[in-house]
Amino acid sequence: MNSIDNSIEQLEMKVAFQEDTIESLNQALIGQQKQIDDLQFKIKQLITKISAIEPSNMASEKEEMPPPHY
Repeated sequence: MNSIDNSIEQLEMKVAFQEDTIESLNQALIGQQKQIDDLQFKIKQLITKISAIEPSNMASEKEEMPPPHY
């Protein structure tokens, strides 16, 4: 009977440890998801800002005339 009690106690300790580990992993996952959401929001903001920037007044390389010494 003592052997069964020891086995049950060991199983209970393992389950408690696993529950703690799962909770820690869950908290880490929640934090990472929040970071991903924040980064996605910032990327969307950057895309919007970059799209709103007016094109430069400088001519593109194809439109540039070569220097006179060519």
